Amino acid sequence: MKAFDVAFGHPRGKVGELGGRVMAKLNAKVEAHAVDVLAPTAAETVLVLGPGPGVGLRLVGERAAKAIGVDPSQVMLDEARKRCADLIAEGRVELHEGAAARTGRQPGSVDAVVSVNNLQLWDNRAAAFHELARVLKPGGRLVVTVHRLVLDVSEYDLIKEAEAAGFTDARTSLQQHGGVLPPTVQLLAHVPA
Repeated sequence: MKAFDVAFGHPRGKVGELGGRVMAKLNAKVEAHAVDVLAPTAAETVLVLGPGPGVGLRLVGERAAKAIGVDPSQVMLDEARKRCADLIAEGRVELHEGAAARTGRQPGSVDAVVSVNNLQLWDNRAAAFHELARVLKPGGRLVVTVHRLVLDVSEYDLIKEAEAAGFTDARTSLQQHGGVLPPTVQLLAHVPA
């Protein structure tokens, strides 16, 4: 399990770099679907929580006014920096070290948040949901996906956790993206306008 954690959980070193390449390939459809559901506009600032190797971050950066990637792994920040170098140079993508419960963003500073396949790594989901509600502008939206097999609560409980942090209209759906990956649970929610 330690090698799995070094590659995918808390990527570091050469094994983390290899894990990032695997994530980029295997999660590409999930990332694209989550960004399509989020539907960022050219006027919006979007927080991409745990962008990993930057596949979804790049997709958001190509559509939004600004995409801000926050990840606790320096290896993943480096991978995302390489993948999004042109968008960073244009000022459309920023990268920062941080985590779900400590994004470093100001209150009400982002229009939307997207997080793909890292909810299972949030140290404290209650604190993370509160943080995400705090940084979203009124009416802001949240899209979170996570592989069902690593989600340690029911979809109903996940909705309740989001609602306890102040999110409304929370709902989940099960998504199948083909290939070798298991289904993902997708959570959609808003903060009140």
